[in-house]
Amino acid sequence: MIHVSSHSPPGQSPLRTVQVLGGGSAGSCAHVRSLTSGLVARGVRVTVCAPASADHTYDFSGVGADHVHVPRRNDPTSMAVLRATCADADLVHAHGLHSALRAALALSGRRVPLVVTLHSRPYAEGARAHLLRLLERRVARAASVVLGSSSDLVDRARSRGARDARLAAVALPAPRRPAESEDADRLRPKARAELGATDRPLLMAVGSLDRHRGYDTLLDATRAWRRLDPVPLLVIAGEGPLRAELQRRIVSEGLPVRLVGPRDDIGELLAAADLALLPGSWESRSVLAQEALHARVPLVAAAAGGIPELVGDAAELVPHGDSEALAEAVEALLADPARRELLRDKGTLQVATWPTEDETVAQVLSVYDELTKPLPLP
Repeated sequence: MIHVSSHSPPGQSPLRTVQVLGGGSAGSCAHVRSLTSGLVARGVRVTVCAPASADHTYDFSGVGADHVHVPRRNDPTSMAVLRATCADADLVHAHGLHSALRAALALSGRRVPLVVTLHSRPYAEGARAHLLRLLERRVARAASVVLGSSSDLVDRARSRGARDARLAAVALPAPRRPAESEDADRLRPKARAELGATDRPLLMAVGSLDRHRGYDTLLDATRAWRRLDPVPLLVIAGEGPLRAELQRRIVSEGLPVRLVGPRDDIGELLAAADLALLPGSWESRSVLAQEALHARVPLVAAAAGGIPELVGDAAELVPHGDSEALAEAVEALLADPARRELLRDKGTLQVATWPTEDETVAQVLSVYDELTKPLPLP
């Protein structure tokens, strides 16, 4: 619950902030909505610059922000809209690397503080990796403060030249799961029947079907599970450029996997699963990992990015890209009910250590205060 109190002293104009969002990951969009709600409740004026699709999904306007449609493109028209929106801001807060670069360009020549929150480790190979390093350096040096959602992102920002990099408090708002346990008990058989897992273990993976998320490793692991009786069913929810390629593999190799596309009932599906799988993610605070622990679903995850820091000992961690280790961890957990129950209990304890939405808003407001308070007179 966000504590409502006015952030602006009587007679003083409210702080004007612009939140810049490229419409990227579910985690960053949900964070901006939560942050916006808390800021508005404390008397801060918030404008969210994001694609219209992001406002439609996350309803920034519904929590009190002014929404300005800014496409993710870097064309002159989009940049002009962003520059005009930032013109009267006291502070600009960008979320994600590409949004931060656009915000830095929009603020070029202005003495407006720029806060950047990094939610995930950027990924590139070959020649693009060099370009990525240049982009990171440009953003790190332009930002007044960089907030990293995990320690590795803070270290990375410092290595790229950030003058002030700090660990961010980033809460998971409103998990996508049934609110009450009796709801979960009622919906679980229905979800399992729909997916075809009434009499077999159900494994869930969720996320965009992109190259760097480890789905090739995950499909490799499923080959080992075919010898189990009954054979577990892996359900992957999400959409992306790899869908056709993954589907071809599933069919040609006879893998026990279903691609169900994007879903708006992820919470119910996850609550129905025996295990949640995260084969690779560069999100420092993976939404799936957090929701799995919230829902008391045992998690097997690749030890990549900020995942080890996020989950602690409340998940089975395996080396990134190691399909044999992933397959063995899943088989061992399915055969060990006591270990699954232990992970559920550890997950509940780990969740209690994560920052709340109120703590997230308080930290951000503290940073805003530092950067916008008047300088003392000589």
